[in-house]
Amino acid sequence: MSLGIGLPISDPAALLEWARRADAGPFNTLGLLDRLVYHNPEPLTALAVLAGATTRVRLQTEVLLAPLRETALLAKQAATLDLMSGGRFVLGLGVGGREDDHHVAGTPLRDRGRRFDQQLADLCRLWSGEPHSAEAGPIGPAPAREGGPEILIGAFKPKALARVARWGDGLLAAAPPSWAGGLFDTVRRDWQELGRKGEPRLVAQVNVALGPDSLVDEAKAAMHAYYEFTGMAEQMASGMLTAADDIRAAIRAYRDLGADEVMLYCWGGDPDQVDRLADLA
Repeated sequence: MSLGIGLPISDPAALLEWARRADAGPFNTLGLLDRLVYHNPEPLTALAVLAGATTRVRLQTEVLLAPLRETALLAKQAATLDLMSGGRFVLGLGVGGREDDHHVAGTPLRDRGRRFDQQLADLCRLWSGEPHSAEAGPIGPAPAREGGPEILIGAFKPKALARVARWGDGLLAAAPPSWAGGLFDTVRRDWQELGRKGEPRLVAQVNVALGPDSLVDEAKAAMHAYYEFTGMAEQMASGMLTAADDIRAAIRAYRDLGADEVMLYCWGGDPDQVDRLADLA
């Protein structure tokens, strides 16, 4: 099982330092979240910059809100990043639930699931080299990975989880071990029922802050602000793991559930967390 680092969004310019430290350490992946009406950096642009500052780590959207984006342009952007990073790009995708994001993008919130299903089908078709339509030809460049970059789908409910086996390569589960096990089992079952070869990639995400009290307070405040719209921000921030033993225990629990990777998502801006988490790992 491998470990990844989820990048904070408070200071985009500092992410180069985070990326360089992670690339030199034991981590396999850098992850970056997505929102439109927020102060986070746009993830495809940011990860492209980080691809040029690294040589080894994978670069993962966690998750990109696909229905906010035009599909043909997204296909071209993802293929370009995959190609120019040497196949290190992982496209984590989800539908998004913020009304303001969809309002600004001009995409109806109520139609996001239907739109997402069509996007997944179109992305896979375009990356295979098929023409866009009867009126337009293929959209290049061809991605480094045949068939397109690896797709992870962030999901919780059965209908959304079913997309993993139908269109994706794996699941991104932002859930504690007590909940993630059931999500993993559902995806494995769907995978087998559809006759997919091999096994789905199972990636867990856990929110962490490792350092002095000031860092922990900063991280919890940042997470609270980000998830305020859910009405569960206090509960989610209180679940952040801030002790080394608790983080180790969570990593072991996910490993025992069969996770292929655990993303340690950081909300505090101190890049020294990369080194602290590396020592812990």
